[in-house]
Amino acid sequence: MEEKDCIFCKIIRGEVPSQKLYEDDKVYAFRDINPVAPVHILIIPKKHIVGIQTLEEEDECLVGHMFTVAKKIAQQEGIAPDEDLNRGYRLVFNVGKDAGQTVFHLHLHLIGGRQMSWPPG
Repeated sequence: MEEKDCIFCKIIRGEVPSQKLYEDDKVYAFRDINPVAPVHILIIPKKHIVGIQTLEEEDECLVGHMFTVAKKIAQQEGIAPDEDLNRGYRLVFNVGKDAGQTVFHLHLHLIGGRQMSWPPG
């Protein structure tokens, strides 16, 4: 999919509305419109990257930044673990159709606000 047709690129450009929670020069974070938990946030790079399979070495810092932003948002949303490790959240990248990736723009799911089960999916 080309960048001009990508729904996440359109969200970043403000062409499609979203519930923005965080934005900086590298990433944009917003609430998922089909949440699977009380807190379900997508963290997306502003650079159009199809998915993990197309990452370049130059993207390593960007992906690390996505995790740092996830930590900040989890704290802001009140789902980050306390000193006794109560609470918590899950971070997920779906890679390819068989894994459930439906939007082919790299995105990190931040999911929490309820007890998670294992194994997922």
